[in-house]
Amino acid sequence: MNRPGPEPDPDRRALLEMLDAFVADRDQDLTDDADRVGSLRREIAALGVWTLGVAEQYGGGGADRATTTAAVERLARRWPALALASVHAHAAADALGPAGGVLLSRVHTGDAVVAVVDTETNQVELTRDGDTVAGSVERVDVTAAPEALIVLTPASGALLFDAQAMTAGPVLRRCGLGGAGTRGLTLSGTLGASVHELGADATAVRNRVRLGAAAVAAGIATGAVAEAAAYAAGRHQFGAALTALPTVRASLFEQSARAAAALSAVLDADGLDTFAAAAALTGACDAAVDVAAGSLQIHGGYGYLKEYPAERHLRDAVSLRAAVDAAGVAASEAGHLVGPP
Repeated sequence: MNRPGPEPDPDRRALLEMLDAFVADRDQDLTDDADRVGSLRREIAALGVWTLGVAEQYGGGGADRATTTAAVERLARRWPALALASVHAHAAADALGPAGGVLLSRVHTGDAVVAVVDTETNQVELTRDGDTVAGSVERVDVTAAPEALIVLTPASGALLFDAQAMTAGPVLRRCGLGGAGTRGLTLSGTLGASVHELGADATAVRNRVRLGAAAVAAGIATGAVAEAAAYAAGRHQFGAALTALPTVRASLFEQSARAAAALSAVLDADGLDTFAAAAALTGACDAAVDVAAGSLQIHGGYGYLKEYPAERHLRDAVSLRAAVDAAGVAASEAGHLVGPP
């Protein structure tokens, strides 16, 4: 089941078929095994997919947003944690730009992990006293402790914290996103020494993260409904497949429609419209949870067993919504629309 989404052109179809073959060849659930996840990250980079949508002048693949979105969505069907980390790699490359140097080249190869966080969410606290910048990040989900951190701020645009300005906490427990290596960070550094101001377009970087994460959510939804359709087609009751039942067919259609709408919202959003990006993100995260829950219902009691992927899709959807702080993004945009409470 390849729906939802528009029919890809031949080049994009070849890319997606390559990704499908790559994932099928290594079909496995991810855990927070840093070595294994790091190996997969570097393999994806070797395929040219990890920073596929970064401008060629900055060392990326130069793909357009539709192609990049398709690749992220496809990867997220099986490994949403890796897809989300790839989104961060894209955003980091945008923020670093020509000043990226060795760090950016290591991001492209998957050897360096850089996270991008936003003070417009509830997960980031930042204070500034003269040249001293301190704060904390509740969680980053980029497969490993980040080598550097980019913080998007309304006043400064973007700040780059190097390794000396960060202390990473232990890996945190969560219900899904296997392989995300989720952890909190404590920040403390000095401007011009371990903290650097970047001349980045913070709005574009912010929307790169939001729309990329929305594509990850759409991928979780699509993966869930595809698994549900396959299960229903192979499961027989009363002499016929479950797909012969009108209620099952209606449920599969509704789930497919929600997943397709989530992906369309990502593709249709203006990359410089923060409200559209926030709407796409929150809508896609809600759709992923609802579709994954519907997929689990089609599986019946089997959906709760780890032998079937239905429960994993639901756990991934719930964890992703928390990882991107969809509620915080919605509250921030509501404040921009109508003013603070």
